Amino acid sequence: MVRKIVHLRWKKRLGPVAIAGRLGLAPSTVHAVLVCCRLNRLSHVDRATGEPIRRYEHDTPGLAAARRREEAGQHPDGGGWRYVGRAQGKRNRADTADVGCNARRNPVLGTAFVHTVLDDHSRVAYAEIHDDETATTAAGVLRRAVARFAARGVIVQRVLRDNGSAYRSHAWRDTCAELGIRPERTRPYRPQTNGKIERFHRTLADGWPFARVFGGESARRKALPAWLRGSGSRSVTRAGRE
Repeated sequence: MVRKIVHLRWKKRLGPVAIAGRLGLAPSTVHAVLVCCRLNRLSHVDRATGEPIRRYEHDTPGLAAARRREEAGQHPDGGGWRYVGRAQGKRNRADTADVGCNARRNPVLGTAFVHTVLDDHSRVAYAEIHDDETATTAAGVLRRAVARFAARGVIVQRVLRDNGSAYRSHAWRDTCAELGIRPERTRPYRPQTNGKIERFHRTLADGWPFARVFGGESARRKALPAWLRGSGSRSVTRAGRE
């Protein structure tokens, strides 16, 4: 009976009530079986295969994950629409110095990109904010991250990167070769291979860029190191417009 419950959960993604109706069991009994098999939450099941997710962690530091996260947009002077309203937010965007306009003549502030390198074992992260996501920028972040990790006694041996163009470039490959690092790539639609840095970016998004009103983009960037120190992420950062 346990095998039938597990089969319906894996293959059909059915809940305890639906499974109980098919097998003539009580929903509480089905739920108890799913809990014992770690299948009570669909988040525990791989969507592609239906198999339980097997999480991994390397025994020692040395495997780094590199990723860039795109912010929604740079922060206008005086605050964005989330805190001051759409009308005032639009005026703040228009009044921000050195701002351009798009084809519809709406103010465009540009985009901030957070480049992160995170150690798989210790969760120590190195983060920088840039105005672009080019291969040159990504390679520079990797160089400085490796140096910072080395200062902490961590020798980066491999780097797991996402499939963005910057990380598939010759500049990235040459930088890895120069640093003596073996580059690896994540498998598409397999968050297990890059889930730790994804989780870090989710926590970062919840706690830093839109957590409160800032006086401007410069103030928001300066707040990143303080947030990292207070978040318990054991992270190091270099923030600023570059």
